[in-house]
Amino acid sequence: MATQVGETKSGPIVTFTEAARDKVLEILDNQDLRGRAAIRIAIQGRGPGGFNYSMALEEDSTPEPTDTLLDEGDFKVLVDADTLPKLHGATVDFVGQLMGGGFRIENPNPIWQDPLAQAVQRLIDTEINPGVASHGGHVELIDVKDNKVYVALGGGCQGCGMVDVTLRQGIETLIREQLPQIEGVVDTTDHAGGTNPYYQPTKGAPEDAGPHYQPSKGGGCGAPGCGAAAADPYYQPSKG
Repeated sequence: MATQVGETKSGPIVTFTEAARDKVLEILDNQDLRGRAAIRIAIQGRGPGGFNYSMALEEDSTPEPTDTLLDEGDFKVLVDADTLPKLHGATVDFVGQLMGGGFRIENPNPIWQDPLAQAVQRLIDTEINPGVASHGGHVELIDVKDNKVYVALGGGCQGCGMVDVTLRQGIETLIREQLPQIEGVVDTTDHAGGTNPYYQPTKGAPEDAGPHYQPSKGGGCGAPGCGAAAADPYYQPSKG
């Protein structure tokens, strides 16, 4: 059964600024849905610097059984059970700009509750992503479980022929140097869905590798600590 609530003892779950409220009502009125539709807010993952959000207009404001229905007076807000505790105390604003305007959510909650996951995220944000960004890539932390780090590689890293060099010599080496309790890094990326034309899935992957693991063949992508990061196009890994 859905829960209907607007505010708890520790304050409102979500606060809409005047600008955000006006924009929501404008959208509802433009589609003749005021009084019938609802705005759904969901957290869909984590990215550099915070949560990844989605806001969608649902013509039927009837909540799902596990939803929480927030009554904002002129409109309703739907929040799923997974998102609710991570959204508490957040503020929704609307910034009108010629370029890059839209709804923005300021959220006081940490994107990870586990201190080890927080430390890994900081390392990804401050050292790993700035390195792979120079090659159009990015790394997303999916989870930290049983002292293993689960990541997904995107952008230029997805489907890249040097993905294992990046993962083993760069990302994993740096994380384990800074956080020795980490036992390994697991790539969960669907590299077959990447756009890199040189990607070829191979046999002989280690047990903890992602489903599209391929062994390194030299080269590098710029990840901090990657032994091949500064190599030229003719780089060959040394033997012994």
